[in-house]
Amino acid sequence: MSNNVKESFASDAPPAPAALAAKVRTLAPSMTRSMQRVAEAVAGDPAGCAALTVTGLAELTGTSEATVVRTARLLGYPGYRDLRLALAGLAAQQQSGRAPAVTADIAVDDPIADVVAKLAYDEQQTLADTAAGLDTVQLGAAVNALAAARRVDVYGVGASGLVAQDLAQKLLRIGHIAHAHSDPHLAITNAVTLRSGDVAVSITHSGGTGDVIEPLRVAFEHGATTIAITGRPDGPVSQYADHVLTTSIARESELRPAAMSSRTSQLLVVDCLFVGVAQRTYETTAPALSASYEALAHRHRTSSRK
Repeated sequence: MSNNVKESFASDAPPAPAALAAKVRTLAPSMTRSMQRVAEAVAGDPAGCAALTVTGLAELTGTSEATVVRTARLLGYPGYRDLRLALAGLAAQQQSGRAPAVTADIAVDDPIADVVAKLAYDEQQTLADTAAGLDTVQLGAAVNALAAARRVDVYGVGASGLVAQDLAQKLLRIGHIAHAHSDPHLAITNAVTLRSGDVAVSITHSGGTGDVIEPLRVAFEHGATTIAITGRPDGPVSQYADHVLTTSIARESELRPAAMSSRTSQLLVVDCLFVGVAQRTYETTAPALSASYEALAHRHRTSSRK
């Protein structure tokens, strides 16, 4: 494998209409202000924007035709015509009678019933956005690499470290050699021993956490297949990733830090990876799952009698 960083991560297929709003939320923070205006306009009023020419949308957003086209391409569409078709599809979906969204932030004096409702809605939206924006081609390639891996190292710190542990223990349970590392020194010293046939996974919501980027870079340079699970597909971590799996960027508030919503979307991606690996290695996975269940069954029975 070349030591040069990866330059392009775009999928050949444009995103489905349902994925457009999630794509805007994910990429908007990295856009220029003029591109943000275009992205926010198409996500906020897909029906109205679908009726506009490229010139009309440029005038509406106070930008240029070139900016509109660049925004469409950044969102994953070959050109503005393809974006208009997606907007028309999204508008049709929105007019099909879907219930209005719960969007209010949690307030300090909210009744607990309102807290439950708001959190439940936000979690559902986070999962829906992640599912809509997840590149299944990249996901399938990552699953294939994990299924065939001699060894898997997973890097994550903070809330992402908990997700890293979840992925490692899931793979261990079906007979794969996997280790989660939250200590950056241990992560790097383990990464230098990885080779072709091994897999390294970095989990970082921001895409810029140095403690997980550095071991992924080392693994990349030593020939391992590398995977990034991140909310910022344009972030530094993606430069050293063979496969990038994008999670949703959910709204953050004073009482709901980003770590909560990011963990929800990361766990969905981890579950998708695990199920995909289990499917591809079913002949060995099924006996391993059965054996681990039997090994713990007596503990569950003992606990239930207490």
